[in-house]
Amino acid sequence: MADPVTVIEYDPRWPVRFDEERVRLAAAFGDDAALIEHIGSTSVPGLAAKPIIDVLVAARRFPLGSATIAAMEALGYEHSGEYGIPGRAYFRRLSPRPRTHHVHAYAAGSDRITAHLLFRDYLRAHPAEAARYADVKRELARRQLDAVAFQSGKSAFIEELLARAQRDDAV
Repeated sequence: MADPVTVIEYDPRWPVRFDEERVRLAAAFGDDAALIEHIGSTSVPGLAAKPIIDVLVAARRFPLGSATIAAMEALGYEHSGEYGIPGRAYFRRLSPRPRTHHVHAYAAGSDRITAHLLFRDYLRAHPAEAARYADVKRELARRQLDAVAFQSGKSAFIEELLARAQRDDAV
């Protein structure tokens, strides 16, 4: 079994770490980056999370070209292709260990970009929902689940919140 997922309390340094990494990623993507955003639990103030900064990149040219992939690799990222999500280019920063950053690149205008940002913004605007989400993640981590089982365990809750966010957004 792979290493179990660890969930820790919110670290106020996470936004700073994102800002530092955004500069590096902007250089790697150049003009191809239409948007670089902090997503995932570390982007929600006060939310317990796996201590990994998730970064969303909306790419003007997609699939990514070999020069962009090489630039990401030069920054210490491993390119893992779609990694189970069609239409995504996924990168994991290899050092330091344990991993500290993941990059999720999609074509600019992708529905997945909209969903990531809507989910993040909903949690930021609804602290009680963010607290419920933290409870779900803590319980899953308490069970010593690996990353795949942890993600699977969160899926129903994420879908429920995303549906609520989409309804609220339509109003």
